[in-house]
Amino acid sequence: MTAAKGYAVHHAKDTLKPWDFERREVGPNDVQIEIAYCGVCHSDIHQVRSEWGPSIYPMVPGHEIVGRITKVGSAVTRFKEGQLAGVGCMVDSCQECGNCKGGHEQFCETGKLVWTYNAIGRDGLPTYGGYSNRIVVDQHFVLSVSDKLPLSGVAPLLCAGITTYSPLRKWKISKGHRVGVLGLGGLGHMAVKFAVAFGAEVTVLSTSPNKEQDALKLGAHKFCVTKDAEQVKQLTNYFDFIIDTVSAPHNYDMYLKMLRMNGVHICVGIPPEPIQITGFMLLTNGRSITGSSIGGIPETQEMLDFCAQHNITSDVEVIDISYINDAYERMIKNDVKYRFVIDMKTL
Repeated sequence: MTAAKGYAVHHAKDTLKPWDFERREVGPNDVQIEIAYCGVCHSDIHQVRSEWGPSIYPMVPGHEIVGRITKVGSAVTRFKEGQLAGVGCMVDSCQECGNCKGGHEQFCETGKLVWTYNAIGRDGLPTYGGYSNRIVVDQHFVLSVSDKLPLSGVAPLLCAGITTYSPLRKWKISKGHRVGVLGLGGLGHMAVKFAVAFGAEVTVLSTSPNKEQDALKLGAHKFCVTKDAEQVKQLTNYFDFIIDTVSAPHNYDMYLKMLRMNGVHICVGIPPEPIQITGFMLLTNGRSITGSSIGGIPETQEMLDFCAQHNITSDVEVIDISYINDAYERMIKNDVKYRFVIDMKTL
């Protein structure tokens, strides 16, 4: 084992504090990364507070990780020391089932998917995430990062980026499509950037009128205040797709009415309560509602390469790690544009 340090919680009511722990030694297929930046995802809060089921403590959160490789195992062929690299939401899977071999490790059929933190690895030990100085990961789950982009803005691409890129690619969203982006936060602002880059007409749907100028600066073509009944009515049967990034309860029927024939409402936000819809909203116009998770490793690499080619990064507020508990409280109040990123030099 090798010494590491980070910030951790030890129970669901705890705040994040410095914690010394151990990582596994670098094995033949492993890559060790000295972490430069780690994005702060809203799912970190849910898991720290055990809101998605029983969590594993102590917990070091963080799955939007970028840094520089400091050591590689003897069997590693894809990476070398000194290279920039990233790690997203997964660090292992069976790598043998049809889904894994097809590049969809996030849907590993055997139940052996291992999340970057709050999980148990194949060695029987807990996984610890990116709020730390270094991480050791199987080379299959390490991603190449371009040196053309600011690393702090790249970090959130490992979750917020791929979570919105993947459904846009799956549904082949491109020029000629009308896309509504519901919510303008960490996920929403990336959905706007990608949908615009793919050539779609993009409308941001928000309850906050003061977000209109930000939406337009990000590249959106239109903006709708969803508390304004007249603005909502004007969008009846308008969109081909809606990317729903909202993780709070909301009126799905209202947004389904905005879809054209065969329109698709894609949920990437995770509300805490069951989704409620009226069946006739789906029967009318042949609409459908679906969900999307992250992407597999090949698609995540594709997304990172696309971002490097098109100069796309997340809009971030870089923070010292000592500020993390305050950052959590601000995130709950939606007081960030649009992703906190921890500078690990401050650890």
